[in-house]
Amino acid sequence: MAKALIAMSGGVDSSVTAYLMKEQGYDCIGVTFRMFDKSDKIFGFDTSVADNDINDAKAVCDKLGIPIIVADVSEQFKRHVIDNFIRTYEKGGTPNPCVECNKHIKFDLLNEVAEKNGCDIIATGHYAKIGSENGRFYIKKADDIKKDQSYFLYSLSQEQLKKIQFPLSEITKEKAREIAENNGFINARKKDSQDVCFITNGDYASFICRATGKKYPHGKFIDENGNIVGKHNGMINYTIGQRKGLGLAMGTPVYVKNKDIKTNSIIVSANEGLFQSEIYVEDFNFMYSESLSERIQCTVKIRFNHIGASATAEQIDENTIKIVFDTPQRAPAKGQSAVLYDNDIVLGGGIIK
Repeated sequence: MAKALIAMSGGVDSSVTAYLMKEQGYDCIGVTFRMFDKSDKIFGFDTSVADNDINDAKAVCDKLGIPIIVADVSEQFKRHVIDNFIRTYEKGGTPNPCVECNKHIKFDLLNEVAEKNGCDIIATGHYAKIGSENGRFYIKKADDIKKDQSYFLYSLSQEQLKKIQFPLSEITKEKAREIAENNGFINARKKDSQDVCFITNGDYASFICRATGKKYPHGKFIDENGNIVGKHNGMINYTIGQRKGLGLAMGTPVYVKNKDIKTNSIIVSANEGLFQSEIYVEDFNFMYSESLSERIQCTVKIRFNHIGASATAEQIDENTIKIVFDTPQRAPAKGQSAVLYDNDIVLGGGIIK
């Protein structure tokens, strides 16, 4: 009997994943990660509910009759996810912590736990598919396109992909909740997390200030002609494309177009000034093939909720891709991920620079 390690987040998706793997006859072990200490005041959690996710994961495993491991990965999470989140904001970028977490925490550390416990397979509750062709593995979009998470998984390696299963790849979220309810899981109607897991109220700037103990200096808002049009409250308070909260009265709406770290200035423009035809993507992870041997036509997503845009992609060095959109796209942001698709196949992805 094959042995499977199930990543248990405490949510309904991972719980149904465990159920489906057991139903398929696998010898299952659950593992849940303690990513960070929610009692630490920098995170702003109500300490009375600090371990709810871990307790929910344990309850589901108990109901299914499978053992569960609780692994403290807070040191790795801080180093790879939280510190990167802060560093990217400080450099003027817009980070994507879920991508970093998948790359460095979830799948790297899941693989370590799997090897220690003799597990052949790792199963998670992601909505995505895995394909294989010509000896390579790659990610594909899930059947439930509303829940598809392929965008967040582009950084997985070939070694990781060959051990992974996504049992939810062909079912809808509604079906997952139905399975959970039919089995009496405590989290059947638990809400999906909507924001960065270590920031409860969406106030990224306040979190960064608490975590670093720094005060970020005020600076100048500048229009596209170089005119000073106001004063900003610190670089980390703003993201590319932002309109609300600028405090500028200019007669027409303006948006954050760019951030100049050297001068501590934020450039603002009208909405049409946010559109770009060309971006460069670094730290590129090739998934469907080992490289791009020629310029290709593909669809590119520049953020998770972006529908994707037709573009040409060309490899210009070992890990950098130049992307030229057929139609200019609004507010591609340094630090976010650009992911290349051929229909439902993920060709690869990297970080917008």
